[in-house]
Amino acid sequence: MPTVLVVDDDRSMCTLMISSLKRRGYDARACHSGDEAVNAIEHDAVDAVVTDLNMRGMSGIALCERILARRPEVPVIVITAFGSLDTAVSAIRAGAYDFLTKPFEMEALHLALDRALAHRALQVEVRRLREQVRREPSFDEIIGQSPKMRALFEWIERTAPTDASTLITGESGTGKELVAKALHRKSARSKGPFVAINCAALPEALLESELFGHRRGAFTDAHSERTGLFAQAHGGTLFLDEIGDLPVGLQPKLLRALQERRIRPVGSDTEVEIDIRLISATHRDLPKMVEKGTYRDDLYWRIDVVRLELPPLRERGGDILLLAQHFLDEYAARSSKGVHGLSEAAARRFLDYPWPGNVRELQNAIERAVAICQYDTIGLDDLPQRVQSVTASTVPDIGSFRPMDEVERLYVQKVLDSVQGNKREAAKILGFDRKTLYRKLQKWGLDVSDD
Repeated sequence: MPTVLVVDDDRSMCTLMISSLKRRGYDARACHSGDEAVNAIEHDAVDAVVTDLNMRGMSGIALCERILARRPEVPVIVITAFGSLDTAVSAIRAGAYDFLTKPFEMEALHLALDRALAHRALQVEVRRLREQVRREPSFDEIIGQSPKMRALFEWIERTAPTDASTLITGESGTGKELVAKALHRKSARSKGPFVAINCAALPEALLESELFGHRRGAFTDAHSERTGLFAQAHGGTLFLDEIGDLPVGLQPKLLRALQERRIRPVGSDTEVEIDIRLISATHRDLPKMVEKGTYRDDLYWRIDVVRLELPPLRERGGDILLLAQHFLDEYAARSSKGVHGLSEAAARRFLDYPWPGNVRELQNAIERAVAICQYDTIGLDDLPQRVQSVTASTVPDIGSFRPMDEVERLYVQKVLDSVQGNKREAAKILGFDRKTLYRKLQKWGLDVSDD
């Protein structure tokens, strides 16, 4: 439960606010002077402060200033019966997060606290991610700490030492080439070459020449012999990006090269042995293409021995801010600008936005923001309009959280309702034995009678 410190020399007002906040789910505590509140903040864990403005001894304004100096991450809400614009400005300048004028509805205080704690949670997360970027920047140059990325890193560690053909799938802009390079660097072939080509970037005739090489005079403008990428990657790794766009005419030639471990340069009568590990990548659904007959099934099974799926950025949670801070530091250093972080509003928009262009789009947005930013923090006005305009928040409201025991109770009750109270069936669904289920029901004061 978030801990809220209520500071007021009016003891009856303190009692009223604490009672209301506790019913709301806060751990509310009282202090009856500014000095007492400063001591509590220095020695106890406090998430937010609600203080009266006019108190005997230290005023609410002075208390705000002391809190800002000692615990700047703790939001302060100031309450006063003498509401005026000047008073509000003074409170905000002193570091107050919000300002309420007596008389006020308790619901207004609850809403102000909910917003303040959500703001604090996001600030803490931004700071944590910034430190994490600097302390533990990457997994072999790949930024990410979300559960899906940690699972991906584990798969890279497991598959990198093998020579198995690997297919990396995921939306455009998710960083498939970075994963391919990580696989290469962690493999026994790391001292060999890493050669990459985008199969969608060249027409079929040129792509064949790039892959297999050609002899002098093999075709018009072939004025000299060319070593193909297969031969260049000998002893190392060949990365074929966008392999789903490989022309149909080249698919059997690639299949033969992989099966025979030999290639024949265009215009040559002799074959050349190759020793490569193939890593491919695509954003296309190859199994569907195989079903439709637009992709050879024998080639598909040859390249998809091990599959690594990259999650889209919108499914990576806090990685968005982690990557944003990484790119911000990079572009700020390049441009010699003193931009250090994101404002709370900008960070929230970054978490709200779905990032259809994934990491590549995020990088573009940060580069633009750093270029036009006029202050030391990137604000809403520095973001692309498409990011600014997002309104649906994906950041959970701190006030909406429930204790884990309550979440479990609600879920168990829902399962029981779905099986008409049959505890035997409910226990099977929940993965409990019946004794455990009965013990939990008894603790929660629910029906423990036999089926």
